[in-house]
Amino acid sequence: MSEVISESNIENPDAPLVSVIVPAYNVDGYVSNAIGSLLDQTLRDIELIVIDDGSTDATGSILQSMAYRDPRLHVLTVDNGGAAKARNIGLSHATGKYVYFADADDWAYPTALETMASLAELNDAELVVAGFEIDTYMRPNLVPSLIKANVGEDDFGIYAVERKTTAPCVYRERKAFRRAACPMFDNNLLYTPWNKLFLRSRIEENGFRFREGDFWDDFPFCLDYIRDVERVVTTPDIVYRFRRIRSDSETTRWRDCYEKREEEHSWMIDLYRHWELLTDKDVNEMLHRRYIERVVGCIESVCDPASGMDAPARRRRIGKMMDTGRVGNALMSAQPRSPLMRVMLMPMRLGSVKLMEAEGRIISLAKRRTPELFATLKAMR
Repeated sequence: MSEVISESNIENPDAPLVSVIVPAYNVDGYVSNAIGSLLDQTLRDIELIVIDDGSTDATGSILQSMAYRDPRLHVLTVDNGGAAKARNIGLSHATGKYVYFADADDWAYPTALETMASLAELNDAELVVAGFEIDTYMRPNLVPSLIKANVGEDDFGIYAVERKTTAPCVYRERKAFRRAACPMFDNNLLYTPWNKLFLRSRIEENGFRFREGDFWDDFPFCLDYIRDVERVVTTPDIVYRFRRIRSDSETTRWRDCYEKREEEHSWMIDLYRHWELLTDKDVNEMLHRRYIERVVGCIESVCDPASGMDAPARRRRIGKMMDTGRVGNALMSAQPRSPLMRVMLMPMRLGSVKLMEAEGRIISLAKRRTPELFATLKAMR
């Protein structure tokens, strides 16, 4: 593919086409690989803003060394404030026409930015949504040393690769995108920022920012952005590899996530109410199935030994989840897509907290002892 030339770059030759923003905290075993994948992009017209979020390991020195070799890399060192605050700092320094977000322990395909920027420029798009993959590693504690030693990816111990993609399409008005969003939500394509290219002027005109002091902050940012977005392009091209490696990362750290899942469900209800699609049959089914699957995940989390709960406490917590009435409503509308999920929902349909707790313990055990099986079954649910 040829280098993308933006009209904004012709008017202002110092402005890059794409600003890439990466928060980094204590990722010295991963950051050179991640940042290298961004500096090696076929699209050269970029600025890479990495926010060292108060790292206490060698992350900062690695970044400074890389910045010395490539002037497109700008390292901002700040006190630790979390990924959301770091991304917001990056936005305040960005000058590109488009913005792309990545994490410091993942990897971007070489043509990722060129693919998305070309589509954005060609279609005057406000948003580009691309495919990505989730890589789960068998022996995560070994991965940092493998990366440092430049061992090939085949030796990393990947045992589950889940690809998320969608059909190519150009949506030129809001209603078309809104009606197409349901299967994209179903395929996890609209939750995360790192499979998307955002128009920076739209971010600034609407004051969109990540919600600081919150975990899983990327989802509300994406929801804010797509709420009234108009011109959207989707591509089946895989642009990003999300790596499930670090036990201390935001996505793997233990939390009692039930309240957050309830809040997320409310966000989804609000979005589809705003879109005037809440009564659509397919939308209603997707929302309820999404909710019930996440409740199963919350039950598993409660049953993880890391929760510190004994059996009576676990059952009280699960009982509280069942008492809201949302589970019953969801069970009436949700249509599980696999025999596995139908079986997993049986304890809920029977209203048995003891069976739910027993199932949660089994899922938790599988997640800890045979993560390769857990990852595969999760992808098949």
